[in-house]
Amino acid sequence: MNGMSDAVGGRQFHARGEDAMLALGAELSAELAGGQVWSLSGDLGAGKTTLVRGMLRGLGFGGRVKSPSYGLVESYDLGPLTVHHLDLYRLSDPGELDFIGLEDLFDDNSVLLVEWPERAGGRLPPATVQLGIVLDGDARRILID
Repeated sequence: MNGMSDAVGGRQFHARGEDAMLALGAELSAELAGGQVWSLSGDLGAGKTTLVRGMLRGLGFGGRVKSPSYGLVESYDLGPLTVHHLDLYRLSDPGELDFIGLEDLFDDNSVLLVEWPERAGGRLPPATVQLGIVLDGDARRILID
């Protein structure tokens, strides 16, 4: 990570490279708590899944973390907390969320990390944290509200 600065209405981080994104994700993992919904926005290839991978590593998960873009959701049971990573990029209709049992994923012991939340058509619980990743040359600017 190349540092943090205050942004209007939230926080702003700068990361250069995959290792920096993983480190930022590990740092942010301390903020994950049951009942939260994190919306992760940014262009294709911005590093959303890499950031999630860092979050899961920060929570002690040592297995493979892959993008759930075809299955829509990957779940990780991490003891008292279950993390559900959703990637809605390939969602063609928000109604498809009914087939994955979205309402069963969200409770006081789970956190939803949702890539491409705008494709859900309002079917997601309100975001607790909104995280945006902006390409900034060969680095990333991460904005958190």
